[in-house]
Amino acid sequence: MDGNGRWAKKRGAMRIFGHHHGIKAVRETVEACGELQIPYLTLYTFSTENWNRPKIEVEGIMQLLIGTIAKEVPDLHKNNVRLKAIGDLDSLPENARNALEKGFELTKNNTGLTLSLALSYSGKWDIIQAVRKLADKVKKSEISPEDINEAIFARYLATEETPDVDLMIRTGGDHRISNYLLWQSAYSELLFLDDVLWPEFRKAHFFKAIALYQQRERRFGKTGDQIKNETK
Repeated sequence: MDGNGRWAKKRGAMRIFGHHHGIKAVRETVEACGELQIPYLTLYTFSTENWNRPKIEVEGIMQLLIGTIAKEVPDLHKNNVRLKAIGDLDSLPENARNALEKGFELTKNNTGLTLSLALSYSGKWDIIQAVRKLADKVKKSEISPEDINEAIFARYLATEETPDVDLMIRTGGDHRISNYLLWQSAYSELLFLDDVLWPEFRKAHFFKAIALYQQRERRFGKTGDQIKNETK
């Protein structure tokens, strides 16, 4: 969800102003997923690298996170959305963790969209923490190195309960994935929106992204003819 700061700067406002206006884009994206019956949505909310931003901006984002969760979770619950988070959550302020836990508890039995917030998250962190867990299992002789395969490794990632990424959308014009879901996006379709900053993102943009995704042929290493024969 890129471009909040630039959107605010264009209007002569502080960067946090853009983060506040990005919430409407989040709301519309969640609603669009519900309308299309998309089961999983993960939002790159705050990266590990974002801790290096100016202190006043980081503090503002954390306060915005707390306030937004308190305001939005009742509606999420009413619409059968399950709230989750991935990342180094222990690094978040205690009041942010408490707000998240309340949201998790309230929505844990919901069966609609699973909305995951990537908080203090990076793909490299995710892989390293999975390696550490597996190394500990090997050290305790609970698993042998020869048993480790892709499926087992994926169980130790922060996204263990969600499937790999089908479509990754990035607003703001940068053409990179910025340390996001590195393992999980190995075969994801990438869509970069050059002329849309996150506070401007609306349902129409999301629906167009899905339409573009549907036009792509996902081969997973196979040939186009093989895919066509499998779908007959």
